[in-house]
Amino acid sequence: MEKHILIPTDFSRNAWNALTYAIDLYKEAQVTFYFLNAYQLFHFTTDSVIEPEPGEKAYEEAKQVSELGLERLVEGLQSRTGNSRVKIKTFSLYNTVIGAVKEVLKKNDIDLIIMGTKGENNPVNAIYGSNAVNVMEKVLECPVLVVPDKDSQKDTPVNEIVFATNFKYYYKRKELAILADLAKNHKAPIRVLHIKENEEITTDQKTNKAVLEDYFEDLVCTFHTLTRVKVAKGIHSFIESRNSSMLALFSRKHGLFTHLFARSLVSEIGFHPQVPVLVLREHK
Repeated sequence: MEKHILIPTDFSRNAWNALTYAIDLYKEAQVTFYFLNAYQLFHFTTDSVIEPEPGEKAYEEAKQVSELGLERLVEGLQSRTGNSRVKIKTFSLYNTVIGAVKEVLKKNDIDLIIMGTKGENNPVNAIYGSNAVNVMEKVLECPVLVVPDKDSQKDTPVNEIVFATNFKYYYKRKELAILADLAKNHKAPIRVLHIKENEEITTDQKTNKAVLEDYFEDLVCTFHTLTRVKVAKGIHSFIESRNSSMLALFSRKHGLFTHLFARSLVSEIGFHPQVPVLVLREHK
């Protein structure tokens, strides 16, 4: 089945890194990449009372810079794909990043958003970049994969994916589809990690664990438990000890930075991010 991947870009090194990672991630798949550049004028924002109009010199110049950047991007990537089944579409939109992403999502059936990160120190906006944080927080319709800076990222294929969960929620199969798909395509085992808050898990947690076992029965999947350790430290240590290549977290519509994975947790995990982080979304 063809995959549709949206990749916002500001033409920075980190954005380029996300693009090349996406190409490598789906090099064996039938895929359409949607490259998006959202632009605004220095003296205007989308909240301005007076906005530039199409046809005005400043507007047309900014549009031309955006479109030319996307053309050069496509030219630079076409020789790299090596996959005749790859299609590329581009979008140059006068909007904020969030507004532009939502506009593309409304008109296209996107499976995954892939974005680059800054790979710097705290606070969390410096770690993931303000655009990536905003998309993780405010674009709840689609899973997001944030890719660390090339200097920080482990230079390995997807050898295994750590799925951190507390078993407190019932997962629908569709909500885990992108995770299962990545694991299947890369023959990567899923390591379900639970950091226990209490000695015994509840009946509901046991039921939800059984659901995951059923969903992943056709994949290599193992379950792991850590106790007496802070969640962020436990996740980080687990990934480091196993040299895992991706972390998956689940976000409910209450927001990514609530419940188990608070903003402080993401900040701790991403202090110097080593692996891409896949943020799964809730479906109705």
